Amino acid sequence: MKAKHILVMILVSAVTAVTSVYFYSKYTRSNQLISQNQAQLPVNYAGLFDGGGTPGPVDFEGAAAASTPAVVHIKTKTNPTQTNNQQKKRSPFGDMFGDDFFDDFFGGPNSNRPQMASGSGVFVSGDGYIVTNNHVIDGADEVTVTLHNKKQYKAKVLATDVNTDLAVVKIEGSGFPYLLYGNSDEVKVGQWVLAIGYPLTLETTVTAGIVSAKFRFLGINQRKAGRNANVVESFIQTDAAVNQGNSGGALVNTSGQLIGINAAIASPTGSYAGYSYAIPVNIVKKVIDDLIKFGTVQRAFLGIRPEANGDEGTDSQIKEGDGVVVGEVMTNSAAEEAGLKKGDKIIKLENKSVTTWAELVGTVASYRPGQKLAVTYLRAGKESTTTLTLKNSSGNTEIVKTSALDKLGAEFETLSSAKAKEYGVEGGVSVKSLTDGLIADQTTIKKGFIIVRAGGKAVKTVDDLKLAIVNAGNSIIIEGIYPGYEGVYQYAINDLKNEPEP
Repeated sequence: MKAKHILVMILVSAVTAVTSVYFYSKYTRSNQLISQNQAQLPVNYAGLFDGGGTPGPVDFEGAAAASTPAVVHIKTKTNPTQTNNQQKKRSPFGDMFGDDFFDDFFGGPNSNRPQMASGSGVFVSGDGYIVTNNHVIDGADEVTVTLHNKKQYKAKVLATDVNTDLAVVKIEGSGFPYLLYGNSDEVKVGQWVLAIGYPLTLETTVTAGIVSAKFRFLGINQRKAGRNANVVESFIQTDAAVNQGNSGGALVNTSGQLIGINAAIASPTGSYAGYSYAIPVNIVKKVIDDLIKFGTVQRAFLGIRPEANGDEGTDSQIKEGDGVVVGEVMTNSAAEEAGLKKGDKIIKLENKSVTTWAELVGTVASYRPGQKLAVTYLRAGKESTTTLTLKNSSGNTEIVKTSALDKLGAEFETLSSAKAKEYGVEGGVSVKSLTDGLIADQTTIKKGFIIVRAGGKAVKTVDDLKLAIVNAGNSIIIEGIYPGYEGVYQYAINDLKNEPEP
């Protein structure tokens, strides 16, 4: 009887176990079929498996071999600020302590040592044109370029653009390796990329990562160019390791094509912490071409300002997300002539979706005044498309030549060596005449003033002054003397980069 009870219990347990497994298996299969229908892929997987399977491994060797010879090491030297006795700045505390008192305490022995720095650059042509970041060469008195094969060259800074943080330097020679331009509009989030440069003063270094975002705005160019400057920031964000010294280096795709110029990192320590940022090549090639041909960027503008975001719960101060809402249309602008109005929501440019202000600015920055741009917008729920002709900051489509000095409103002349010796200076630029401009509006500079420094750098020729203005950002300090009078006079000039909205 006892054995019979045990047998019954075993049979009941077995039946229960089999039944449980059967129903559990059926339930889980049913759930899987509901949540994962393998016969019908979600729309976000469209095209991924067209090749018959998952993507294969990526080979970086070819791209690295093609790219590294075209990326250079840029070293800069900035001489210390010096003034002779005739040019000494007058301290407001001089009457109490003497002019040398604060120099002795705050000048220190290091004030006479040159400042050394380094970064990276990329050949964009075989005849020695190199693109880098403006902040790599900003204020440098000497620029040296070292090639991948260790050959060194003295370089000349040709032109810079603080609004995009780009610059062109040139070395003499021919037959240099250079990178082919890719198309940053075709860059996709998730694709593999290589960052190539000279971080931490190391030799050529290649790192790999993926594109983690596009059209990022960080505000770093705004801090350099000034609050009123019309900067362009539409960065490609990657997780390729980038450190100090990588600035100006190449971001390339797996075909070895240049798709961006590395410009910044996001880090609480100043070293790589997971994210790096590159200027898209479509902006780079347009800006560099302008700087080489014209000496200044031919900037195109839509002529709108975005609508402010009244929702304090969002990060962006601009009303955007599924398009850019027009907050204001500028007078005599391309947008006004095309019929755009306040409240319109721009959703496409050239039939490509636009969701954020940074994306819009980055796209427009790759165009020149005079070029046409198709703009698709929503008005009262109705979608419309208009084709407008982009304009420059003056409201026309004419080519703007190098005009760094034009806004100052003065005629300048390089001081002769005889006059420089007579005045006790190493060189300078004389203000021959004044017209309407920033100098007359903001300073008391008079005809005959001799400019000897601008932006903290010595000025000996008109070209020196022009380069100082170009590199200055939105404001600059001009220093100089009046023949026959003692002391050095300083004047601040602002709004150098004040431009209309895109």
